[in-house]
Amino acid sequence: MMLQLTPVEVMAVLGGLFALVMVWRASAKATRRASEATRTSVRFMSLTGRVVVTAAVIVGVQWIVIKHPGNEGLLLAVLGVPALFASYTLTRALTVTAVDMPQQKKGRRR
Repeated sequence: MMLQLTPVEVMAVLGGLFALVMVWRASAKATRRASEATRTSVRFMSLTGRVVVTAAVIVGVQWIVIKHPGNEGLLLAVLGVPALFASYTLTRALTVTAVDMPQQKKGRRR
């Protein structure tokens, strides 16, 4: 028994296959874009977490020294040195941006 298809049926099958391939490629691109967006937000949250923890440590040490007065030099050191570290961290957080290199397509197989 031989399968006989009209030209319209052949075109319909080819059109369906083409549509399936296009949907598959579009979903792969969307998945890749979502993955890149997630990586970017994780990087930002990691940096934010480090800045917040550093600030909490600085405030904790300053609070202890201010609550127990007595040494003016220690007070100045506790207020001045962490301010330098905080300004450095804040400056890096606001000025350094990651440059993601686009993924290269796989080359020819040899």
